[in-house]
Amino acid sequence: MKQLKLIATAAMGLESIVARELQQLGYDDLQVENGRVTFSGDYIDICRCNLWLRSSDRILVKMGEFPATTFDELFEGTKALPWEHWIPEHGEFPVEGRSHKSQLSSVPACQGIVKKAIVEKLKQKYQTEWFPENGPRYVIEVNLLNDIALLTLDTTGAGLHKRGYRKLVTEAPLKETLAASLVQLSRWTPNRPLYDPFCGSGTILIEAAMIGWNIAPGLRRSFNSEHWHTVPEHLWQEAREEAFDSVKDDIQLDITGSDIDPKAIEVATAAIKSAGFGKEIQLKVLPVAKAQPKGEYGCIITNPPYGERLSEDVEVQKMIRQFGVMAAHLPTWSFFAISPTKQFEHYFNRKADKRRKLFNGRIECQYLQFFGPLPPRNM
Repeated sequence: MKQLKLIATAAMGLESIVARELQQLGYDDLQVENGRVTFSGDYIDICRCNLWLRSSDRILVKMGEFPATTFDELFEGTKALPWEHWIPEHGEFPVEGRSHKSQLSSVPACQGIVKKAIVEKLKQKYQTEWFPENGPRYVIEVNLLNDIALLTLDTTGAGLHKRGYRKLVTEAPLKETLAASLVQLSRWTPNRPLYDPFCGSGTILIEAAMIGWNIAPGLRRSFNSEHWHTVPEHLWQEAREEAFDSVKDDIQLDITGSDIDPKAIEVATAAIKSAGFGKEIQLKVLPVAKAQPKGEYGCIITNPPYGERLSEDVEVQKMIRQFGVMAAHLPTWSFFAISPTKQFEHYFNRKADKRRKLFNGRIECQYLQFFGPLPPRNM
């Protein structure tokens, strides 16, 4: 099989989590950079990584990288790449673009040049002047950074956060990829209770259950590259069979959540049932002040609400204080909360053991980690 350079993209702050996931899948030649992890693989690895990566946004094929300070350099560099190997005569190939700190700063102009260069290359292959673009989709991106052009092909399609279980959303839903990262950064393991007192649409709970049962997050959806002739159908079938065989649904899970908003619980319940955890995840309509998690050595992983107006800020402070009071009555538990609230530790009445800067969408947050004792070895 052909050796490819693949890129797993990541939100800022999650690159090391994506790299760790790739290592767990058996990839070792990793190059970690801002927003992406580059690694080597074959066509089967396009399938496996799309199915298995929990914290990555998408899987790209690295087509090429070269200096481009002029449109001529961009055109010739693009044309030299093997587009004809990937894109069939009837393939749809839109071009997206980004430019930062580069002389070629007009993104639409760069997209046009790249498109023209690819068309010229495909003309040579297929001996035609017109391409209908009514077949499988091959999204190309030209990314210019410091006058270096990176050309990629998107194997994923809709972002990997779209698992397929969430039909409805609450007002400010947590992205599935970020929720999975919060779980992976915590000390939670499937043999420990997990509770979310601000569960919203239930994303943290569902992602934890999928991790607990070793369910590949991409099993319920399709990908652009499933329709590509370069990635044969039997490879997708093989990767999906491997994923199905890896499910460990005999593990007992203790996962619960609550929220003060009945509508949020309604949305979360629908998502949980859609994800196949209707019996495994329990929910209640409950304010945090009345939450009483059961069990020992559990983990709370949560995304407490935050306000944009002063009146809301007062409510947020009150909820964090109530969260802190609840935590004080759970001496064996560990607590993990993502929040943009600067004074979170003050209101929680406890100093975090560890902090990590993460972004919830465009909002800069801290992932605050308050460690409790680890459970006994025989638990």
